[in-house]
Amino acid sequence: MNAITVVQLTDLHLRPEGELVHGTVDTFATVRRTLSELVTARRPVDALVLSGDLADNGAPEAYRRLRALVTPAADALGAEIVYAMGNHDERVAFAAELLDRTVALETTIDHVTQVRGLRIIVLDSTIPGRHHGELSGPQLDWLAAELRTPVPRGTLVVLHHPPIPSPVAGPDLLRLRRPELLAEAVGGTDVRMIVCGHNHATAAGALAGVPVWVGPALAYRVDPFAPAGRHRGFAGSGFSRIDVMDSGTVATAVETTPAPSVYDHDEREVLDQLAALGAGRG
Repeated sequence: MNAITVVQLTDLHLRPEGELVHGTVDTFATVRRTLSELVTARRPVDALVLSGDLADNGAPEAYRRLRALVTPAADALGAEIVYAMGNHDERVAFAAELLDRTVALETTIDHVTQVRGLRIIVLDSTIPGRHHGELSGPQLDWLAAELRTPVPRGTLVVLHHPPIPSPVAGPDLLRLRRPELLAEAVGGTDVRMIVCGHNHATAAGALAGVPVWVGPALAYRVDPFAPAGRHRGFAGSGFSRIDVMDSGTVATAVETTPAPSVYDHDEREVLDQLAALGAGRG
């Protein structure tokens, strides 16, 4: 079977028009540029997964601006759109502006999308007014019930808060609480990977033997090796390419911070050269 390619965009932190994040970052321009690059690359993308902190302060206008960018890009790619809540998002506005749904503030936004035999399960790990993450008993029961029936290409579980530790004190303080409950639900199932955001720093780990991927943020980066006693962020953006293949699942961080090219060659010529080297002809 052909690989299924999922693009994860996380921690976009969009604000209403004219507002910058931390007074310096034009996150709207970053998201617009990234989506344009995805479309012009002309590579197959089966799903766009936006894994939380889509708005910086839950403003309805920010979600409308996001949808106006994401919908035409997904249409051009022929990709499904999968939205997940983050701690900076506001449930009522998120549901109304992105999902055309009316929800109460206390209603978690959990859902399932099927893409070419791959199941993408979204869990809302947010708590209104708080920044750490939790999953309730009913959510975990629902997840376990969904996972009792395997699907042909397996499952990705998407939630904003990582269920693994972080070496950075701030993100570690605000990670998913009681991750062992999620471990019980996913262990021994067809879950190929748990996909998260939140930390603004790319990371990988495992939970109950299931790989955990923490994707790079689009808005800005948290420095994972700041000088002792300092917590700092710096400019930078990226997204994740997640390829689900018969032989395994691979997550790749893709840099989108503008930078000059070191080289830009014809792909076929490069592959031919590498094949010749492998055959001992170079």
